[in-house]
Amino acid sequence: MKVLLCEDIRKLGWLGDVVDVTEGYARNYLLPQGLAKVATQGNIRAIAKAKAERAAERLKERKRLETAAEAVNGAEAVLAAKANEHGVLFGSITDRMIAANLREQGFAVADEVVRLPEHIKQVGSHSVTLKFTDDVTATVNVVVVAEQAEQAEEEAPKEQE
Repeated sequence: MKVLLCEDIRKLGWLGDVVDVTEGYARNYLLPQGLAKVATQGNIRAIAKAKAERAAERLKERKRLETAAEAVNGAEAVLAAKANEHGVLFGSITDRMIAANLREQGFAVADEVVRLPEHIKQVGSHSVTLKFTDDVTATVNVVVVAEQAEQAEEEAPKEQE
């Protein structure tokens, strides 16, 4: 069934696109939610202006993301975490921690942009990919250093008592 999209829908299409979907998906989800209309010539003409405006907005957003990616590419984020004598962290470094550190440095990075295959659990230098869109990416270097073991020194006298 051919439908005219009234909103941008991830992995399906942009506002104003005519896409072919299964009849059940259209009848049960897209049409009742107001995300699409039946693709008629009248509906296509009615949404043409909104389609052009949305395309301009997407272009502007893409340029903003490309600028942000260029700015942050090659940056270094230094994070401190508690670790044992072998360099294994007691917790882990997450994507949110990396994004927060980059924001503190003045970069425009959202939490969901940082892509870690798994949380960082070792002291050292790690290369991390930032994925702004499917084809706009940047790479940053994350350096994890061990915090000083001040807490261990405080607990040692308590155990002797």
